[in-house]
Amino acid sequence: MNFITAIKQRWQHADTLVCVGLDPEPAKFPAQFADDPDAVFHFCRDIVDATAEYACAFKPQIAHFAALAAEPALQRLIAHIHAAHPDIPVILDSKRGDIGSTAQHYASEAFDRYCADAVTANPYLGRDSVQPFLDRADKGVVILCRTSNPGAGDLQDLLVDGRPLYQHVAAKVSNEWNGQVNCALVVGATWPEQLREVRAIVGDIPFLVPGVGAQGGDVQAVVSNAKTADGTGLIVSSSRAILYASNGDDYAEAAANAAHSLRDEINRCR
Repeated sequence: MNFITAIKQRWQHADTLVCVGLDPEPAKFPAQFADDPDAVFHFCRDIVDATAEYACAFKPQIAHFAALAAEPALQRLIAHIHAAHPDIPVILDSKRGDIGSTAQHYASEAFDRYCADAVTANPYLGRDSVQPFLDRADKGVVILCRTSNPGAGDLQDLLVDGRPLYQHVAAKVSNEWNGQVNCALVVGATWPEQLREVRAIVGDIPFLVPGVGAQGGDVQAVVSNAKTADGTGLIVSSSRAILYASNGDDYAEAAANAAHSLRDEINRCR
């Protein structure tokens, strides 16, 4: 089963479009983890197990692990997700993009070392920079299109032949790069009009939508502008609002409640 099939099945079977981002910051962990040498793994594992019922995907952010020299914890975490929650795909958020053998090694890192089901990728260097990811038909390639950060427009909105660059990216992915039907696009929740424009260009290609929660993206605007005809098509990512819903002993329960609440809010808008 490839990534796109897996995410579609999860949308239907679990009735959820929520993606739980896993961005560990030990300074925000509950006090009980202060003396735990394996705190990153234990905290993230607890969040995964508490929120799995409400998740269509998990999205660990590689820099949060690498900065802590916690890559082994990331490997074990993804292995745990596959073993305990095998129907929930894992998107490795690494935003890779390079050329030649380096691009091949980035693909191997994501899919062979970490065993992720999908990876985020930067298209700025062109098709050859993402080709090693595209070649893995069983895996997903989630390509940056219109990102959620305030500075996104510095480059992504530049007009090229009368259209903003992000629209060219969307069309290129939809018309040329998605031959294996394993592509998705990153389109931020903070730009509802752009969500609508990109959806019109690419049809039913899934969107990974960051920016809901701590970044202030509006759920109603996201769903109304970007859902597909069957009310799916979205992987709505929330990290901090779920992970750090409580820094007390009820951290896992609070995370589950936050994920549950977001799932229900999204579903009300579908």
